[in-house]
Amino acid sequence: MGSSEAKEVKDIIKEALIVSLDIGKGSHHAYFRAPDGTDIEPFAFTNGKRSFEGFWSKLSRFKEQHHLKEVVIGFESTGPYAEPLFHFLSTKAVKLVQVNPMHTKRVKELTGNSPHKSDKKDPRVIADVICLGHALTVVIPQGAAAHLRRLTQARERAMERRTALTNQLQHLVFVIFPEFLSVMKDVSTKSASHLMRHYPSPHSIVSLGVEGLTEVLRKVSRGKLGQERAEQLCAAAKCSVGITEGKESILLEIAHCVNGIERECRFIKGLEEQMCHHLEQIPYSHSILSIKGIGNVTAAGLIGEVGDFRRFTTIGEIMKLAGLNLYEISSGKHKGQRRISKRGRSLMRKLLFFAAINAVKSKGIMHEPYQQMLDRGMPKIKALIAIARKLLRVIFAVVRDNTVYVEDHNHMHTLKSAA
Repeated sequence: MGSSEAKEVKDIIKEALIVSLDIGKGSHHAYFRAPDGTDIEPFAFTNGKRSFEGFWSKLSRFKEQHHLKEVVIGFESTGPYAEPLFHFLSTKAVKLVQVNPMHTKRVKELTGNSPHKSDKKDPRVIADVICLGHALTVVIPQGAAAHLRRLTQARERAMERRTALTNQLQHLVFVIFPEFLSVMKDVSTKSASHLMRHYPSPHSIVSLGVEGLTEVLRKVSRGKLGQERAEQLCAAAKCSVGITEGKESILLEIAHCVNGIERECRFIKGLEEQMCHHLEQIPYSHSILSIKGIGNVTAAGLIGEVGDFRRFTTIGEIMKLAGLNLYEISSGKHKGQRRISKRGRSLMRKLLFFAAINAVKSKGIMHEPYQQMLDRGMPKIKALIAIARKLLRVIFAVVRDNTVYVEDHNHMHTLKSAA
């Protein structure tokens, strides 16, 4: 945990009510602890308005009895089961923090001398972790940022589905026409997709002939492919070793895969259009987009993952949120290698990593520092991660200072003077 984040949390909890939550699908378990150590037994409540209000009433009474002014509510990293509760809490005067499940597990084993897990035990351990200062501030996206988070996550899922369908399509094509893959290379291209939809078997390719296939390829590829590729494909089709038994059933599934891939592509395109729309409503989005190599999808995804860059006071907080903070394991004379923790938002790291790949290209803004790292013997992956960290620092700086990145002068100008 970075010292700045730990200090911030520790300062808050000195005079605050600590509320820890163990999130579950059917019910949640809550635990209250006052600064003087007074606490209550963990209790359960369910996902429902009446139960949420009962939890809040109990919290408010405990807070009033102990004359506390602030409330810190902490929870482990979790999935969608906590979202209705967080939406309810977003309207309350509380500070939300998140703890790492690994920290909870280690503290639990220390306090209980056992890896045993129980719902009544977890909330207390989560509170212990918070009191130690090992918690991260949570910013719940609102407005346009909330839309960007949902759209980014939907896009990721759609891309996973598209990849799965593409892999399935390659498998099916290999069964009935294995030579197709050696000629067309990639079944996800527009030309290959068109052929798979209309001429998926070797027989249909041969029936079309070189002349007919040439015309189709030229039209679909807009002149990029022509007679040479058609001749190669026809020659491959004539001597194909693809199976013929059960071919009709395979062709049926191929059509399903092609339709699915095209459907996911349309959905992804629509999501990206919506991302651009909501991105325009983020005041500081122009600052992030001024950085060469960061496009609308990356900017939208980062804002969605962070919630609001302006709510963070130090770069260390955001580094830790992304899991890009560094650590090393050293003992005595042994000095360990520095690595990133990876204890943060994996999608945020993924977005920054691909942004780093763009930034280190020959005309990219991080090409020179990347080459210098390679010249020093740093492995490519490690160098790209270092560039991702640099990009995050630049993003944080331009948002914090309300500036734009100007590559030519290697410094920033205010948005007003850059307009």
